Amino acid sequence: MSEVRNFRAIGQRVIRPDGVDKVTGRANFGADFSLPGMLYGRVLRSPHAHARIVSIDTKRAAKMPGVHAIVTGADFPGVQSEEITGGEGAGNYKDLAVNVMARDKALYHGHAVAAVAAASIAEAEAALAAIKVKYEKLPAVMDVDTAMADDAALIEEDLYTAGLPEKPTKPSNIAMVMELKRGDVEVGFRDADVVVEETYRTPTVHQGYIEPHACLATINQGGQATVWCCTQGHFDVRSSTSKVLAMNVADIRVIPSEIGGGFGGKTTVYIEPVAVLLSKKSGRPVKMTMTREEVFRASGPASATKCVIKIGAKKDGTLTAMTAWLAYEAGAFRGSSLAPGAMCIFAPYKVDHFLIRGFDVLVNKPKVAAYRAPGAPQSMYACESLLDELARKLDLDPIDLRLKNAVEEGSQAAYGPKFNAIGFRECLEAAKRHPNYALPLGPNEGRGVAAGFWFNAGMQSSAEIHINENGTVTVIEGNPDIGGSRASMALMAAEELGVPYDRVRVQIADTESAGYTNVTGGSRVTFATGMAVIHAARDIVGQCKQRAAATWGIDADMVDWQDGHAVPKPGVNADVKPLSLADIAGNAARTGGPLLGRASLNARGAGPGFAVNFADVRVDPDTGKLDVLRYTAIQDVGKAIHPSYVEGQLQGGAAQGIGWALNEEYVYDANGVMENAGFLDYRVPVASDLPMIDTQLVEVPNPSHPYGVRGVGETPIVAPLAVIANAAHSATGVRIRELPLSPPRVLAALEG
Repeated sequence: MSEVRNFRAIGQRVIRPDGVDKVTGRANFGADFSLPGMLYGRVLRSPHAHARIVSIDTKRAAKMPGVHAIVTGADFPGVQSEEITGGEGAGNYKDLAVNVMARDKALYHGHAVAAVAAASIAEAEAALAAIKVKYEKLPAVMDVDTAMADDAALIEEDLYTAGLPEKPTKPSNIAMVMELKRGDVEVGFRDADVVVEETYRTPTVHQGYIEPHACLATINQGGQATVWCCTQGHFDVRSSTSKVLAMNVADIRVIPSEIGGGFGGKTTVYIEPVAVLLSKKSGRPVKMTMTREEVFRASGPASATKCVIKIGAKKDGTLTAMTAWLAYEAGAFRGSSLAPGAMCIFAPYKVDHFLIRGFDVLVNKPKVAAYRAPGAPQSMYACESLLDELARKLDLDPIDLRLKNAVEEGSQAAYGPKFNAIGFRECLEAAKRHPNYALPLGPNEGRGVAAGFWFNAGMQSSAEIHINENGTVTVIEGNPDIGGSRASMALMAAEELGVPYDRVRVQIADTESAGYTNVTGGSRVTFATGMAVIHAARDIVGQCKQRAAATWGIDADMVDWQDGHAVPKPGVNADVKPLSLADIAGNAARTGGPLLGRASLNARGAGPGFAVNFADVRVDPDTGKLDVLRYTAIQDVGKAIHPSYVEGQLQGGAAQGIGWALNEEYVYDANGVMENAGFLDYRVPVASDLPMIDTQLVEVPNPSHPYGVRGVGETPIVAPLAVIANAAHSATGVRIRELPLSPPRVLAALEG
């Protein structure tokens, strides 16, 4: 964007297209689909965190009333090792297949070991109880310290650490080592007047989506399968299911439902391949829905971490050196969110000397999945907390310390490229000016500040635009709507075509009806799929200009498109009437046929997102309970296509981050069994836990997008962990470096 544009549709707070169906209960979610003759699938899960499967006896279960099919790991084909690309989560298809159904070992409590399809849920549950599994229990490895010890029990016996100069001589639970560096940190620390170093820990947490995983699968006698499911990426479901079941990808059709939350946790498969295999074996459609307990025990949470951060600075606050030692739990299979965590940790700051060393570590927990800016909240919690401690040592305002070192256009990011136009400094200045930052604090109250960052993604997207005979517009795209993207696509199509928003309809098509499109994740949809919609609309405009030119008998390059009409360019001597989109569409049969615009692209230039959050908290010294009094989220959003939805993203990220900071954690017993697998005991924030969350949108347009869009969905969750921790320190004078800041932990720190 080289100039300021006056938009007609972009920036309007229009009604959400799918809103009415959702609030009236008409929208179909994953568990709402049914077919005649449908069976119900249920999964038998390991009661042990780590155990060898000696035998599985299904004979009695197979004879029980209503049972039509049983599958175990032996029914699945072998899958070759192949890296998963294109989605939000790192990993390997071989590991994915074993996660879907255990083979030789159960690797976490809740790991699937068998599945049944029966005429009713009760009959399926009874059959599960009749399956006899003989286990040989093995030591459970439940945290990075235990897993990285030289004498640790091995989760994968032939896993050799990747990323080292030479292959290790013996296997370990460390799947990968990575390193990012610049300059010489020893020189940087020698130049420092102050050096601070601390260790921070975050727990295993879940995305907490309200809708559990659910699917319906059927397969015909020709071997073609159809799957209805709640997912953030139905093309990824298709490719993953084809790999796990060794099926031709062309023989799988995936139809996405509406989605009751995902936040990165619905970017992979758990039950979909199982449902397809049960359908194949039974000859009937099979419906599967996870219970809430299964969601917690057997779907992908976010990594628990241990982060050791060291920072050197001059007396005036200039950073001289930064180091990070990051250990991320991957769960029972390689592929944590270590890499993006390492990319983000120092990204907001200019520093000549840094070293980031990270470890992807296996533990006997479920394979982790993405969770909004996967990896960044954990690593930046550590960095932003230590920066707060540094600011106190130097007697500097925490915003001033960040302003002193803030990256700007032309700065080189810690992960490599130079930043284009960015708004980090503008966010810091807006925070310092914000009236909430000047409010007085009372007894036992404190204020915390932190920055957030996410690099955002582009990737592959496709879109089609169909013009109906009356000039109304249908947009066909392939990204499930998890945050209002239908409205964003409609606004961009309306802006480009020059038609009213209410004349545009957006359809999310299945894998056979839309061009290939990467997952709804990485804050990529409004940027990348929006760009495809814009290009498809421009294709339509080009066709309309050609048809108007043919109608008028002039050259196409003599036609302009203004306010939804084809008009002659200034100076063209043509006595003609402007033609609207409806005029051209109504006459399409005479000028070349239906109007159809297409675009497919691999979007480049995703603009990174920066945020600055601050909050005021009060700590009860008698109970350790921490209340959030005020929360302010400020973010560079590029250009807000629909400001209300953008504000909602900031507020939602803050709410989830506050929960992560205060209460959320997986609690395991000594045997690796999760003890709080439900919303009664896994404590997500409720309305009474949260204040009104103030937002401020800073708009520094991303020059790589026609409208200046940069992704906004993930940056909002990055800062809150450190914001709350820093505010708690301000309120109590006691620094707690392990989350969550639950009342017992805070009270123990106050008394200790």
